[in-house]
Amino acid sequence: NTLTKETNHISRGKIEDIGVQIAALQDKYEFIIVSSGAIAAAKQFVKLDNNDKDVFVKQALASIGQPHLMRIYHENFSDLGLHISQCLLSYSDFEKQQSKVNIVNTINVLVKNNYIPIINENDTVATDEIKFGDNDKLAALTAVLLNVDILIIATNTNGIYTKSSIHDDMPETIELVTDLSLLQKEIGDSKSSHGTGGMQSKIDSAAIAKAANIETWVVNGLEDNFMLKAIEGAIKFTKII
Repeated sequence: NTLTKETNHISRGKIEDIGVQIAALQDKYEFIIVSSGAIAAAKQFVKLDNNDKDVFVKQALASIGQPHLMRIYHENFSDLGLHISQCLLSYSDFEKQQSKVNIVNTINVLVKNNYIPIINENDTVATDEIKFGDNDKLAALTAVLLNVDILIIATNTNGIYTKSSIHDDMPETIELVTDLSLLQKEIGDSKSSHGTGGMQSKIDSAAIAKAANIETWVVNGLEDNFMLKAIEGAIKFTKII
């Protein structure tokens, strides 16, 4: 939903917005991006003669869309003087010690040489992310493996809302969380229209990060300059420490 700005197409403007923020912050921070969007990118260019709800069709769409997605990142980021690289991973890569060492070594080289790794699920061989929307989990596993300082999850809400405020149709952001068990009681089970996860996957991902003492921010990625505004405290978002 963030990358499409809640439409049916990848938003070049949103990807540019992410690039502009990275360019503004690159002297203070290093960035690793975990990005979905391959299937949405493919749907802009092709329509396969199959039921696109079938997982194999989604895998085919991901295969078609991934180069387009990376091209959009490359075109927008290069205009800002930013260099990108692609890393396609599967959850099985996080279960093998040698694979984990290889991931860390490769990404460290990329970051050291000012290349921004853009990580996505290897959808052609793995179905979990397509079925369950676990790019949030992929981001958390990556964050832990690389021992990052902050995991920022961009979504289409102002963080996580209290259940009562949603019921009253007046969403109120839970701004600080130290006990995930209390947060669990506040969420619903709805899923987003383009992403296939929901707030549960955000909390599950935050739990993975929290176990490794990594802070998680759940931020409204539809906001322009959402990272800059979150850092400055200019917007409401959920911080899980």
